[in-house]
Amino acid sequence: MIDIIPKEVDVREVYRLMVGGIGPRPIALVSTISKGGVVNLSPFSFYNMFGANPPIVVFSPTLRGKDSTAKDTLNNLRDVPECVVQAVTHAMVEQVSLASTEYSSDVDEFVKSGLTAMKSDIVKPPRVKESPFQMECTVKQIIETGSGPIAGNLVVCEVQKIHIAKDIMTDGGIDQQKIDLVGRNGDNWYTRSHGAALFEVAKPIGRTGIGFDGLPEALKKSTVLSANNLAQLANCEAVPSETESIQFIRDFKAISFHESGFNEAELRRDVKTMLSMTKSILDHNKIRAAELLERCIVAALARRDTNTAWHVAVFLQANAE
Repeated sequence: MIDIIPKEVDVREVYRLMVGGIGPRPIALVSTISKGGVVNLSPFSFYNMFGANPPIVVFSPTLRGKDSTAKDTLNNLRDVPECVVQAVTHAMVEQVSLASTEYSSDVDEFVKSGLTAMKSDIVKPPRVKESPFQMECTVKQIIETGSGPIAGNLVVCEVQKIHIAKDIMTDGGIDQQKIDLVGRNGDNWYTRSHGAALFEVAKPIGRTGIGFDGLPEALKKSTVLSANNLAQLANCEAVPSETESIQFIRDFKAISFHESGFNEAELRRDVKTMLSMTKSILDHNKIRAAELLERCIVAALARRDTNTAWHVAVFLQANAE
């Protein structure tokens, strides 16, 4: 490991390392207005939600790195404590990046970025039409965390009204494939939350998983199963009996094992074919069969079929004894 004491390193290096290691970060596209009526639009990736009762979002406009002065967003919020916080989607990310340009305080970033201003219902700053998720907010508190270059200012906002595009909704909730959000990473990198980049992890809420200490020893020694695979199994509440699992494997009809055929089935996550092929070598190649069974577990977990994965795991443990 490389060990760093922030106080002993240039602040710009601390910033670079932190934004590279903390991400992807959600992006708040924030519209504000000055006391003179000039609109400002700027993105912030130091941002998240911090409660729902009342609904609270917090973002942090940092002080300028070159002279520690406040940016337009922060100045505006001190004068007019209202804003609109918008989600950033892939379809608008280039325009949002353009809005991050540090124009002079009399320039309207809506005009520069080509994004469309819409009148808000409650607050003075306008909304961004292109964003499918918009929150009209009032500022509860601004917390200064420092006074030097790149010091943070936590803007604590209470959401007063939410606007959601109908076409991103499915069954009463926001469809994560449809909203197509982007997150900020280090340097010039972003992450798109769409397609294969999205995956599900079963929450342990409402259940008491058996934990890593409840896993069969044969699995803990596996060089095939990852720590994530083991955690999926450890998240289950109960383990099938050895009798059940042995019967589960017996019910598969053995078919001739072919390396290429097994690999192709593995690519398809065709666990049934994988198990049938493995069964054909169980009696005469126990070590090889154990490795194939572990690969069957991985394939089953990739399909989120923990029932099959556990039956194979219990059988594997029994077969190893």
